[in-house]
Amino acid sequence: MSIKRARLSPDESRLAAVEAARALLIEAGPQAVTLKAVAARIGRTHANLLHHFGSAAGLQKALAAHLADVITASIGDAVDAARRGKVSPRTIVDMTFDAFDAQGAGALASWMLSSGNEDALDPVVDAIHRLVNKLAASALSPDMGDIIRENTLMLVLLALGDSQLGGPMASAIGLPREKAREIATRSLTSALLVEAATYAEKAKV
Repeated sequence: MSIKRARLSPDESRLAAVEAARALLIEAGPQAVTLKAVAARIGRTHANLLHHFGSAAGLQKALAAHLADVITASIGDAVDAARRGKVSPRTIVDMTFDAFDAQGAGALASWMLSSGNEDALDPVVDAIHRLVNKLAASALSPDMGDIIRENTLMLVLLALGDSQLGGPMASAIGLPREKAREIATRSLTSALLVEAATYAEKAKV
């Protein structure tokens, strides 16, 4: 769908380009996220996008940052809801795995790294770091903060690996395709139970 408005502010133009790039990523994969393709989708020129992003790699990095911000914000809200018993740990796991798989974050990261963009994962790592710091800051004890960090590391690495090799690996060793998600869910459930128990003990004091 094309953008009909003739004039956009620089920030609006960048956001429109990033959202178009995200749609292309989901529809056709990371190789489709080019300045030419995004410009055509939003009714802008190649030169206009070159001005905003500098290169296709710059556009892809902006897309990675946008994906990371949107995904971690959603996961953070889901974790808060899980702590209140409003959603299940599996919901958090599915959101994380889907972000790297169905939403293309894993494929984008792999494509950028294979293209020589060595700092490709910086926006993703930074966004996850901010999320972990926020969750750890609300933990009831330093030990719980460590558990949050460990589970975040486990969840992200499992989700990223699953987006790349999950299907072939599960098939090769005779396990169901969902097994990685089940493993992550068990670990996260255990962490939330420990946190709930810690909260209950502190409430007695």
